[in-house]
Amino acid sequence: MTLAVFLAVLGAALLHAGWNALIKQGLDKHSAMTILTLGHTGCGLAVVLAFPLPVAEVWPWLIASALIHAAYQLFLTLAYQQGDLSAVYPLARGAAPLIVLAVSAACLPDRLTLAEGLGVVLLGLGLMVMIGGALRRVAARRMVPFALGAALATAGYTLVDGLGARVWGVPLAYVGWLMLLSGAVYAPMMLAWHGRAVLTPGPRGWALGLVAALASFSAYAIAVWAMTQAPIALVGALREASILFAVVIGWWAFGERVDAARLAGAGLILLGLVVTRL
Repeated sequence: MTLAVFLAVLGAALLHAGWNALIKQGLDKHSAMTILTLGHTGCGLAVVLAFPLPVAEVWPWLIASALIHAAYQLFLTLAYQQGDLSAVYPLARGAAPLIVLAVSAACLPDRLTLAEGLGVVLLGLGLMVMIGGALRRVAARRMVPFALGAALATAGYTLVDGLGARVWGVPLAYVGWLMLLSGAVYAPMMLAWHGRAVLTPGPRGWALGLVAALASFSAYAIAVWAMTQAPIALVGALREASILFAVVIGWWAFGERVDAARLAGAGLILLGLVVTRL
């Protein structure tokens, strides 16, 4: 992985932590996520108008990813109703890099260097340490099933989108169509579940959701582009540096407690980032 791709993925990680913090800040999590999805749809429409239609081979990847993304958004919303940003986020993201690494090693032609593979493992261990700290609090355990669902979905869409974008060869257009399809799945689902009230969070709720949508779209477009330039497992792992940013945001913006487990996990994640550059 080149330094330019490495820095781009870290920038995407910061954007990802930022939009999650905005969703957590929203008063109603279902409403905030629905507005974010509608914002995705607007961003996607603006992008796809500049490109030709996807080739036939890309549609199965797009449809599968749209369904997985909708599941991810639903699980993440339910998890945030039960736990802190700095507790939910590590678990929702933490298992995904190791799942992606295992699948990539078994099924994909991507090959990591020894340092890159060790870095991915260190990142995963750091995430697991953070998760262990969060789960010692009984109240946080209510979010575990939902956060694990989000983690499995994260691994799924990482693999699907990395391969789908390679099939088409136009990462930005791929993400644009993905966001259009994802919005077509998620927003109607939320309207059917919660009714029109899900679209009435007030001006502040709309502003937070739309800013989060722009950050989320940008972060994922960068990540999908990076997966066409470097091994999917490595990009997927480096994206989880967002957890460092999420812990800092949770402490600074929301007054969440940062205990020894989170600090130790953060140290392992930083070490993993350094090792991938050796």
